Amino acid sequence: MLSEQEQIISALQSIHTRIDNACEKAGRNKDEVRLLLATKTVPPEKIKMAIEAGETLIGENRVQEYTEKFDAIKDLPCERHFIGHLQTNKIKEVLKYVSCIQSVDSIDLAEKLDTRLQYEDKSIDIFVQVNTSFEESKFGVEPSLAFDLIKRINQLGTLKIKGLMTIGLFSEDELLVKKSYRLLRELRNEAIAKDLLRAASNELSMGMSNDLELAIEEGATMVRVGSAVFGKRG
Repeated sequence: MLSEQEQIISALQSIHTRIDNACEKAGRNKDEVRLLLATKTVPPEKIKMAIEAGETLIGENRVQEYTEKFDAIKDLPCERHFIGHLQTNKIKEVLKYVSCIQSVDSIDLAEKLDTRLQYEDKSIDIFVQVNTSFEESKFGVEPSLAFDLIKRINQLGTLKIKGLMTIGLFSEDELLVKKSYRLLRELRNEAIAKDLLRAASNELSMGMSNDLELAIEEGATMVRVGSAVFGKRG
């Protein structure tokens, strides 16, 4: 029977194989796609095993989990993102732990982040989260309002847009799932064409354990995977 560490290493190898195969099928360079390990409810010991296996990027959905785990993971050589819905009253706390916030979806949140960052004399990378599945249960700015939000964020000196993020449609219909990812890519391309985003701000964070191949086919540069590496959440 495999040890916990061996199970994680095997799962990571499987995910990287899936990413590589998806890139090959899409005619893309596999180096264009990064793996972000979604570590919601994952204990520090398992995170450490994944980092020791060569992973370099993690993301948490809840600020509280970073607070609880930080002493145990702070010395790990990895990049830390925040990928969940960020409440404005958690801004001061989250800035202690992360180098990127992937879920900026309103000018209110952006302005409050900017105020705090100015106070701390810092800047931070962000992704603009867009609700490309049009589901009421999902966070993210409406696609029709995305360009206006990007324009307003560009006026804030402390927020550096790296790209766009979405949570894909949860559906068995692959065509509908791909449509939600394609929309994010099209928004990114149009924003660059309109000079709202720099050409270097072209990241697309989309796709998870169950649909990363579809996201890569539509241009994902970062896929967020948790359960397929660490097992089902408790």
